[in-house]
Amino acid sequence: MFPRPAPGRRYPTTALALVLLGALTPAAWASGPRPRAEVTPIPSAAGTSTPLTGWAVQSSAKVADPAAAVSSPGYAAAGWHPAGPRSTVLAALLADGVYADPFHSTNQRKIDRADFQVPWWFRSDFTVTDTGRRTSLDFSGVVSAADVYVNGRRVAPAAQVTGAYTHHELDVTPLVRAGTNTVAFRVRPNDPNRHLTMGWLDWLQPPPDQNMGLVRDVLVRRGGPVALRDAHVVTDLAVPSLATADLTVRAEARNDTAAPVTTEVSGRLGGARFTRTVSLAPHQRRTVTFSPADVPALRLTHPAVWWPAGMGGQPLYDLDLTATVAGRTSDTAHQRFGIRDVRAPLNGDGARQYRINGRDLLIRGGGWSPDEFLRWDRRYVEDRLRYAVDLGLNTIRLEGHLEPDEFFDLADRYGVLTLPGWECCDKWEGDVNPDGSGEKWTDADHAVAKASMAAEAARLRGHPSVLSFLIGSDAAPNARIEKDYLDALRAADWPAPVVPAASDASSPALGASGMKMTGPYDWVPPAYWYAKREGGATGFNSETSAGPSIPTLDTLRRMMTPAELDTLWKDPRAKQYHRSPSATFRTLEIYDKALAARYGTPTGLTDYVRKAQLAQYESVRAQFEAYRRNARDADRPATGVIHWMFNSGWTSLHWQLTDRYLDQNGAYFGAKKANEPLHAQYAYDTRSVVVLNDRPAPARGLTVRATLYDPDGTERYDRSVTGLAVGGSGAHGTAFTLPSSVPGSARTHLLRLVLSDRDGTELSRNVYWLSTAPDVLDWEHTTWYHTPTTRYADLGALGAMAEVPVAATAATRSVGGTSTTTVTLRTTGSGRTPALMTDVHLVDAQGRPVLPVRWSDNEIGLWPGESVTLRATYRTADLRGSAPRVRVSGWNTPERTLPAG
Repeated sequence: MFPRPAPGRRYPTTALALVLLGALTPAAWASGPRPRAEVTPIPSAAGTSTPLTGWAVQSSAKVADPAAAVSSPGYAAAGWHPAGPRSTVLAALLADGVYADPFHSTNQRKIDRADFQVPWWFRSDFTVTDTGRRTSLDFSGVVSAADVYVNGRRVAPAAQVTGAYTHHELDVTPLVRAGTNTVAFRVRPNDPNRHLTMGWLDWLQPPPDQNMGLVRDVLVRRGGPVALRDAHVVTDLAVPSLATADLTVRAEARNDTAAPVTTEVSGRLGGARFTRTVSLAPHQRRTVTFSPADVPALRLTHPAVWWPAGMGGQPLYDLDLTATVAGRTSDTAHQRFGIRDVRAPLNGDGARQYRINGRDLLIRGGGWSPDEFLRWDRRYVEDRLRYAVDLGLNTIRLEGHLEPDEFFDLADRYGVLTLPGWECCDKWEGDVNPDGSGEKWTDADHAVAKASMAAEAARLRGHPSVLSFLIGSDAAPNARIEKDYLDALRAADWPAPVVPAASDASSPALGASGMKMTGPYDWVPPAYWYAKREGGATGFNSETSAGPSIPTLDTLRRMMTPAELDTLWKDPRAKQYHRSPSATFRTLEIYDKALAARYGTPTGLTDYVRKAQLAQYESVRAQFEAYRRNARDADRPATGVIHWMFNSGWTSLHWQLTDRYLDQNGAYFGAKKANEPLHAQYAYDTRSVVVLNDRPAPARGLTVRATLYDPDGTERYDRSVTGLAVGGSGAHGTAFTLPSSVPGSARTHLLRLVLSDRDGTELSRNVYWLSTAPDVLDWEHTTWYHTPTTRYADLGALGAMAEVPVAATAATRSVGGTSTTTVTLRTTGSGRTPALMTDVHLVDAQGRPVLPVRWSDNEIGLWPGESVTLRATYRTADLRGSAPRVRVSGWNTPERTLPAG
């Protein structure tokens, strides 16, 4: 992302803290017993890797005992805070009830940052019964650095264990004893401007502890004399035929003893079986390779090819390796991988054009944010990835904050491509970004950066969902840094394209990035996206959106106090704590000015929020629609767009398609509408009606109908085209162009587009609100984050639309833990006015939203006499034991709630 020019409260009982957190955080962080420091049993079997689960943490300022005592079995950690695996300091304190929910109001300000300016101890006990096995600690994810101790002995200093992404394996065999053993980390404070770790830039109010802690698993490995490491498969898919794939298996065999050893390395991959005898000198490492040249079964015919969601299936293969010594298992290795081919050449206009398995791919994605305190919750992550698929997105960009292995496993499973890379503006770009805040690198920093690249390359290379690695964000690396990165990637057999930056920057070896980072990051009108300049729909825009995304009333009331909500709609210049710490983005002034000018000054909180949903729907829809329409252009085609962002790591007022609690607002459903596979849309620049088809096969026999209305329902224009055919895989066709004017004096119109098949079945419904007085952009005064608007569209007449009641019937069916609620909506008024942005929310008996939920469609327009059936799919358990209900409301529809059982 581009750079932007009090004490904690102790609650008397954990129960009270859990009640507070339970109302405001995902279930996995809010329910269940308080974490306890438990002893982790370690199995004796060779080839096992066991994560330590029972941790306790305490500030070094409160621990007077020497490190040898703290890190020894039997130490009385009285007053320490229990922590789960992958925990920051603050995550542990929150789980232990030390602070009130930091996502509500300004509670986070009450946490004293000074408490985290000293090292913190992390300690965990484990037990072993067999000391004949070799034992090592295997970990990464230390933020920012740590001295590591085992059973009272320091086994690695902080100078060695530094950087969030560096990988470490420490042989602790001589120190391990039968019975209880202790591991302790003395974790140093984090400063993203000084350490190669992770920070938050202007995304949210940064956590007071800066995420110091152990944010990935610490594994205890057991094995024999020979270890297997770095096992992976290099795939070579025949493109474009996809008829064959050559698989090359590589692994490192390492002799961990001071004596020569002979090992047999055997493997299994699908129907292929292979083995090799390897002789190793003392402490020698050798790469063992199996290829189709010596194992013909590693040349696959008709391989199961991995595709992104919507383009095909997501099959995966498994590699299993075993090293035996004297007939006994010494170590094992496993890797799951997918077969696919990714290329990303620059097109004739210099834009990055991704191709997967030989097919051009328009990247449609969003920027990913983890939980602010880096708490890992598999179900919560899975829910968000399902949302990405539901929205028709194919890519998630991770700027830093490279998630644990399970994230990429889930992305593989759901067919969501990922664009991981280093983050901007802090230490990662300290040598190359003059506008950033990061310190210059030392020689030690160069070593940490190269080690980080090597570790992440080895970790991510087998995941078919990983589309690229961005070795720069706002700035590209210089020659020395780039060489280190590329050397590390090459050594790891990195299989995907490497991009020098997310901005329009170049590096010495890789050349131009083929991407742009030209904004906007704050409000612009829908027509902005159709212009082939700045952030408009041309080339690859790596991060962009119209900025603020006001959540639903349900979410707002959970995250802000009544006084803060009052300020939200009344004072555009107020500093909004839940927007950004950046001076550029701390208010909603640009957004609120446009909202009032286009729709009318809000009259209250409810009116403000409903106008926000209308604005966000049309803006996000236009962003994705413009990039889709321009993807096949001969002149400066659109090749990719990343909505900044997909989600937020906390309770936010900007940059999100789904909010912290997984509720869905206008931005969500605008994106879902724009990205539906077979889609009719209005082009703001040419007034044309366009049909797009992302399905693999062509669509034929289509009818598209466009009707223009005054807000009171008076019809002003109607036209249909039948027999329309549109090619597949992203093709589009223009049906016709709307007239520049229609009869009547109305300055605001509603446009209804309906796409149907030859049998008359409705395939797509899309409703626009348009003005005869268009938004006028002041391009000459564009900044890095915004293009000003000098005249706003006149949509004020929408506020005078007559109230339209909408009848609803609902029924629910539950099977195997999943429920589906079907809702049929029908307008019941006697007039001709349509119901605009009709929203259906699934709620429980207390009126609380049931989340997550995936709707077939929502926030729709209904004309008199029309009906539509919607489906909501969700976990039955999320009803919390109550019967389902549906709440129906809309722009001009009174709210009502009815049973859906």
